[in-house]
Amino acid sequence: MNSSSGKATFAAMAAMLVAVAVFQTRSAQSSSATTSQAPAKPLLLEKNEGERRIWREPPPGDFILKVSPRNNGSQQLVMGTEDMAPGDEFPTHKHLGQDELVYIEKGTVHVHLGEQERDLHPGGTVFIPANTWVDIKNAGTERVSVVFVFSAPGFENYMRCDSVLPNEKVTPLSLEGQKECSHQGHVTYKDLDESPKN
Repeated sequence: MNSSSGKATFAAMAAMLVAVAVFQTRSAQSSSATTSQAPAKPLLLEKNEGERRIWREPPPGDFILKVSPRNNGSQQLVMGTEDMAPGDEFPTHKHLGQDELVYIEKGTVHVHLGEQERDLHPGGTVFIPANTWVDIKNAGTERVSVVFVFSAPGFENYMRCDSVLPNEKVTPLSLEGQKECSHQGHVTYKDLDESPKN
């Protein structure tokens, strides 16, 4: 190798190293600016493990929050599971800041999603973009089991607000209490929005 090609190779390698160092420094600065909280903790959970909660409104169904900022420090997503008895429904609502995935593990649900409507069966998936109206109902005769995942934290605040821990007394919320829960969870429920003001 002659000296001029050696110098060119050395200069190219030095430029690449400088570019990598600058990129890594910017990435580290960006990460520390956006994530001032401790990193999320890894979790290994069985089916019935997690934060079990009981809905306030009858029928008193329950759900389990598994991944969330409060459960393990996750700042990127929220995940949980819920069983629906025949006739149970996730009433018409839309999430204001998060996309949601609902995966049907067991049973059949009837879904209204935006302009679409159909039944989904085990293995079916509902993708709900933010600001899209959705209603999911167990219209069958057996229990439905679903897994839900949100693209960002927020709705779990509504879920905690409108539920209690298993050892707590179940007390219904007033209309204003329901609206406050919706506000905390970045969600709009069609029935609450259309109800008269007190």
